[in-house]
Amino acid sequence: MAEYYFVSQLPSLDGIGENAPLPITEERFAELCNRFLGKKALAAMSKLTLSPPRVGESSGSALIDTWCESERNLRLALGKARAEKLKKPFDTENKVFSMDYVKTANAAVEIENPMEAEVYLNRCRLETLEALRPTDNFSEDFIFYYALKLKLLLRLRQFDTAAGEKAYKSIYNAILSGERLEAKQ
Repeated sequence: MAEYYFVSQLPSLDGIGENAPLPITEERFAELCNRFLGKKALAAMSKLTLSPPRVGESSGSALIDTWCESERNLRLALGKARAEKLKKPFDTENKVFSMDYVKTANAAVEIENPMEAEVYLNRCRLETLEALRPTDNFSEDFIFYYALKLKLLLRLRQFDTAAGEKAYKSIYNAILSGERLEAKQ
């Protein structure tokens, strides 16, 4: 029942343009989470990330786990595509990627402008998230979906072209050398 009251207070994130202000802040969303979610859902919410670790662990939510696995596969496919373009080795942990990941990664690698590549990847991530959207809008999974969508929309708005190019080069080099870096949000 608490999910109904929670979700009914959330403004829609559908149809918001890339430069339009968001109708809710992360702080307000976190306040609502703390007010309406139980301990188990809050624990799962704490595992929500746009940069999942290379080795997955269960969050307690099928939606979150599916999102993290998808993002992991996309990141590994991107690393592989970037390494192939530079004729460098890259450890994909013997994973075989679906054609969707390969096409997305190859298309992103071919985009010369890092900002345009990130916008493209963000759109792809939003499409992936939409495919995971629960049919029950008053469920915990919908709240997790909403949180991920909010994070993706906020991420795009935080880009600074000059700082982004510097970070992109640093992350790109780290991926090729096998280091694990967390993107700063």
